[in-house]
Amino acid sequence: MTAPRIDTDTLRRLPKAVLHDHLDGGLRPATVVELAESVGHTLPTTDPDELAAWYFEAANSGDLVRYIATFEHTLAVMQSREGLLRTAEEYVLDLAGDGVVYGEVRYAPELMLNGGLTLAEVVETVQEGLAAGMAKAAAAGTPVRVGTLLCGMRMFDRTRATADLAVAFRDAGVVGFDIAGAEDGFPPADHLDAFAHLRRENVPFTIHAGEAHGLPSIHQALQVCGAQRIGHGVRITDDIVDGKLGRLAGWVRDRRIALEMCPTSNLQTGAATSIAEHPITALKDLGFRVTLNTDNRLVSGTTMTREMALLVEEAGWTAEDLRTVTVNAVKSAFLPFDERKALIEDVVLPGYASAL
Repeated sequence: MTAPRIDTDTLRRLPKAVLHDHLDGGLRPATVVELAESVGHTLPTTDPDELAAWYFEAANSGDLVRYIATFEHTLAVMQSREGLLRTAEEYVLDLAGDGVVYGEVRYAPELMLNGGLTLAEVVETVQEGLAAGMAKAAAAGTPVRVGTLLCGMRMFDRTRATADLAVAFRDAGVVGFDIAGAEDGFPPADHLDAFAHLRRENVPFTIHAGEAHGLPSIHQALQVCGAQRIGHGVRITDDIVDGKLGRLAGWVRDRRIALEMCPTSNLQTGAATSIAEHPITALKDLGFRVTLNTDNRLVSGTTMTREMALLVEEAGWTAEDLRTVTVNAVKSAFLPFDERKALIEDVVLPGYASAL
């Protein structure tokens, strides 16, 4: 018997957890327009709807480098205290409106220094904005908890400095670390000093791997650098033949290493060919700890509700599948065990039971 289709309103109400979402890729189009005018930055268009369409079209090039280049305009409006406070607060409110109960937001402080802020001031300001958003969301009856991942840019040389920031702010809302940027040609092992420092200081980290580059990138992220999660990881399927797992794929599955999968984004960057054939479904069915994520909500023109709807409509996902990836995400969140357990038992599971 075929399970009934889940309507969009029900999907929006479901509790969600997102582990892979970039702050500078999730601004509201209207906010970009207003802030750009205030700082004198020229946009492709000053109409918010047209700007959203421009982002979506540019992102659908199938080219990761061009995809990343679209961030020029969002970063341009995130160089001041005002811009950071507003975008961070709105980020949280947008998650809350989408039914997200736990989120991890990531960004690279080193990309937000053109307005004269220091690295530490960038982090302090973003945390202030996130806290304001969480307070407003809670007051509105849609509480959401948001932790921060600080990103080092893998093609630059400030990764250790960013790791130091993650250590310094780990009791102030920063829950972990990541490296981001163009993957191919910039291997994670270039930043071993940062990863060794984080391990010494007991700060967890994820690494973008297995998106634009294949199995060597995933292997290096895990076995050389010591990542606890993998950002994207779609190329792990290169190590699976006719359902039989190779050594690396088996390691990832058996040790419950979370894969932060982003279906729409992966289509746009050419890492996947369609939602129906996206590796997330096959990997879920093989028992991998897959999680569902948005990556960049403005750039990809998406939300968690939309990502869920696409998988329901095009890949045959059920409510149970959506609950599974949500629980997976919370289990792999960079939070203490007791807090993850409480979030699953008190929020996620009851939310699914009451909504379906």
